[in-house]
Amino acid sequence: MMANKMTDYAIMVEPLAEADGGGWLASVPALPGCMGDGETPEAALADAERAIGEWLDAAKALGREMPGPS
Repeated sequence: MMANKMTDYAIMVEPLAEADGGGWLASVPALPGCMGDGETPEAALADAERAIGEWLDAAKALGREMPGPS
């Protein structure tokens, strides 16, 4: 698990099986459904960081409670 200094949300980065298309998956356990992917762990992490911002913006727009960083 990697700590994301920019947002303080923990991001889990793991390889995807070739049957699933290969590459890497980065998920944010504190934010249900928030994830990113990429050909490299770094690309998946960058995609997840963008997704965190979008997830938080959508939650705010919908008036939902925003989970704190893990």
